[in-house]
Amino acid sequence: MEIEVLTPGEFAAPVAVITGGWSRERDRALLSGSTAAGALRDLGIETRVLDLEKDKKSLVTTLQGTELALLAIAGRGAEDGRLQGLLESIGVPYTGSGVFASAVGMHKVTAKDLVAACGVRVAAGTVVVLGAPPEIEARRIEGACGLPVMVKPVSEGGSIGLALARSREEVATVVREGAGAPLMVEEYVEGRSVSVGILQGPDGGLEILPPLETETAGGVYSYSAKRQPGLTTYHCPARFSDEALDELEIAARRAHLALHCHGYSRHDFVVSPERGAVWLEVNTLPGLSREGNLARMANAAGLSYEQLLAHIVRTARTDRRVQP
Repeated sequence: MEIEVLTPGEFAAPVAVITGGWSRERDRALLSGSTAAGALRDLGIETRVLDLEKDKKSLVTTLQGTELALLAIAGRGAEDGRLQGLLESIGVPYTGSGVFASAVGMHKVTAKDLVAACGVRVAAGTVVVLGAPPEIEARRIEGACGLPVMVKPVSEGGSIGLALARSREEVATVVREGAGAPLMVEEYVEGRSVSVGILQGPDGGLEILPPLETETAGGVYSYSAKRQPGLTTYHCPARFSDEALDELEIAARRAHLALHCHGYSRHDFVVSPERGAVWLEVNTLPGLSREGNLARMANAAGLSYEQLLAHIVRTARTDRRVQP
């Protein structure tokens, strides 16, 4: 994939970098925002940095006169279609996926149903019934998914709230502690964690980046494991056979298209020796730090951070509407 680095001449007005926000992924968003804004400024491109939390009341007026919005942000209120809908309503072009893919991708249960309908292998799962006695729910969950199971929020990113429950008692405890928040449960698929990044060109063609394999202490790629140095080892390209890599590529392509993602996306899998690639979830706004998963995969494909950023910025200029 040939990508020209951005030049100031491409922009008649400043680029707005929207970052921060109020979700539990605020720290990751701020890192993405500062990194992306710094790279744009180093290229001579005028940039405005807006914190969705601090600048929420003045966001619409501050965006006036900007060329486009680079979404260096994650989590609720930012990655779930609400911010995308606002930007569309005021006519500001923005990077990443549109309202549909953002909303569906953030709701893991719905995303999994759509991806499975396109022939992609997913883990068996169920949704925790709100208000049900935890002990009764734990018994039902064991019957539906077996043990152990992974419990996670229906609409959170960054592996926030992810918990491995190995017994019925542990399931009941997780359900009890998470009471009031929509939770989903999936069978625990033992295998190797892999992320697959996709870059989508203006013509709709998909470029699959070299998959990134993660080795994590404890075997669970949790929020803390992602943030604490030394807990995770990365391998990119992932250490798989050509056959396994082909399966990952096909599954990631199908998932990207099934969810109507736009411009770029990142898909998380676990690869089981018995079952092959099992799709877990999509990230429609992957982190934009230089050490982030997407940047690692782009680098393995021979793309610099500046080239990756150029691709992402230019996605704001192509049509992201879901076609019938």
